[in-house]
Amino acid sequence: MGKQSRNTGLDPEKDYAQIVRNLATYDFPWDLTQALSFALFRTFAVPSIGGLLDRTSAFGGTTQKRYDDTALLLEVPLLDGFDSLSGRAAIRRINQMHHMHDISNDDMVYVLATFVVVPKRWIDRFGWRALTEPEVLAAVRYYQELGRHLGIKQIPATYAAFERLMDDYEAAHFAFDPGARRVAVATLDLMASFYPRPLRRAVLLFSRALMDEPLISAFRLREPGRLARRIAVLGLRLRARFVALMPRRRKPFLVRDMPRIKTYPDGFVVEQMGTFAPGCPVHQRAAEPQTPMTDHDETGASA
Repeated sequence: MGKQSRNTGLDPEKDYAQIVRNLATYDFPWDLTQALSFALFRTFAVPSIGGLLDRTSAFGGTTQKRYDDTALLLEVPLLDGFDSLSGRAAIRRINQMHHMHDISNDDMVYVLATFVVVPKRWIDRFGWRALTEPEVLAAVRYYQELGRHLGIKQIPATYAAFERLMDDYEAAHFAFDPGARRVAVATLDLMASFYPRPLRRAVLLFSRALMDEPLISAFRLREPGRLARRIAVLGLRLRARFVALMPRRRKPFLVRDMPRIKTYPDGFVVEQMGTFAPGCPVHQRAAEPQTPMTDHDETGASA
């Protein structure tokens, strides 16, 4: 017999926060970390989002700090609850940063949709088990609640509606933008920096191999090729088989404990996180010259 879900018997209409917390900290911590990173990465391909992040980069911290702030501020309400003091403080910080800019509700709903859809699609392809229908519903309810706390309007009512909105929005809005490309390349470089230097070119290739053609095209990244795509998918599916054989996790896996979170080695204070001048706490690099088109360039040498 395989491992059973910790969510068996929980009600997705009432226990949605606990269900999502179990998924994120016990059942699929690595998968959801990767999937949510890819979810945010996809949003950069919408020029109104990626371009804004590039234009405001001069007012933010380093790429590492912005990555850490995003991950930690989203984790606080997940662990402590939306109505906890820390949860309210984290939501307040996110709202304060968003309100520094004229961000459309359409863009906000789209970003929210990626949080719902991309993780499910990732687990469908690479998870050690499928999500149950109650778990999918719980994710919908959780992100609907997050969206309400962020003041987002016209939030989809079902997973199918979130999925349709995300796909339609990307079909209509994915396009090349030089600033958005800079943000994407800086993010890929940060992701690669989490691994030993000899592996970084392979990590960049592996990352591109998991991207669909519209995303590759929007950033004008080098197409990884069929072989790289097959190897990437095979590697993740073999990992899923291995994880399925492992015993159930007994200790929660928290983002704040990950070695890649480096900005706050002595702990963090929610009210002091993020940006306090025009900017938004997302994966991006501080203002700098144009990134050389090396491993990422569509015409350069392959990683």
